[in-house]
Amino acid sequence: MSGARDPRPLTGEPLALDLLNTRWNRDGSLQDLLTGPDGLAVWLAANGLDEEYAPDAAVLRHLLQARDALKAAVDGSPEEGAPLVDAVLAHGRIRAGLTARGPVERPEFADPSWGPAWLAARDYLELLTTAPDRIRACAHESCVLHFFDTSRNGTRRWCSMAACGNRAKASRHYARSRG
Repeated sequence: MSGARDPRPLTGEPLALDLLNTRWNRDGSLQDLLTGPDGLAVWLAANGLDEEYAPDAAVLRHLLQARDALKAAVDGSPEEGAPLVDAVLAHGRIRAGLTARGPVERPEFADPSWGPAWLAARDYLELLTTAPDRIRACAHESCVLHFFDTSRNGTRRWCSMAACGNRAKASRHYARSRG
């Protein structure tokens, strides 16, 4: 388990969006958490996957493929993104079962290093099933973060009101006071 602090400005989103949010802007420079095993360890720990998956090169490679596929699906077109997400999903499946507590679905992978990538792609399908119109990119022009809008009326625009929302309000105020 990694003891390193998660440097990302937005965490706690559903797994698919949290994977997209491993890239963010800081002071005009694009940051990337997934540049090596240390950042991967931070991401795995943040999502409760560090007990099951090691931060090795294969997991990282597959996770980067899933991130690119999800980016194409979320920010691009379904025609562009669907085959890329499907390519990740081809590496796993759900096995239905019954336990004393009731029905369960367990993911299975021929190659376990695909686990985190597959889980993120599968999570995206669940978000699409639940509320596709609630998957959003931050409205701030320089922000690259994504979120799942859980507001009651579904009108959230910013990844964070304290960060991007506040910057936008300050910008509007400055423009009004200048003119």
